[in-house]
Amino acid sequence: MQQIKSYLDQIATISQLDWDFFMSKLQRRVIKKKAIFLKINAIENHISFIETGVVRLFIPKENPEKEITFGFSFKDQFISAYDSFLTQKPSAYQLQALTETTILSITYNDLQAVYNNTQIGNLIGRLTAERLFLIKSKREQNLLNLTAEERYTKLFKERPELIKVIPLKYISSYIGVTPQALSRIRRRL
Repeated sequence: MQQIKSYLDQIATISQLDWDFFMSKLQRRVIKKKAIFLKINAIENHISFIETGVVRLFIPKENPEKEITFGFSFKDQFISAYDSFLTQKPSAYQLQALTETTILSITYNDLQAVYNNTQIGNLIGRLTAERLFLIKSKREQNLLNLTAEERYTKLFKERPELIKVIPLKYISSYIGVTPQALSRIRRRL
């Protein structure tokens, strides 16, 4: 619980009463390596904070080689099929733990209670949503403005631990190239 407290303390000062109420709504879950913990067409009912591990966001296909990986989340980040969470409509993608992953989760209804019963809840919710939006916006800009080689290089400058835990087929999908093209990029570098 200390990790999420440290993260939220960077955003705002939280009273002990608000923190205790928020903490009472959190549930620790351990997701096994490779487990899909939100399936396509399921409604996302949690927003979670990653204590340990790596999560992949992807669109499944009949042929697993054609899956589209469009996001990763890491330790000390929030993870959710956020659009499904906000609208309470079925998700168009899945969430998968790439490593054993420990998360602290809050349900949609419990988060609404935090918003309604604490002084700081709405501010934390808004600032967290803004951070999720900025991550998404940065990814879209990178896809539009950078070459595949630049996207690959930037990814590993920002997250050097990726090479150890994420299969190259997911990385190639994430940067928008085939596995063969990624092999050529890696040889050039």
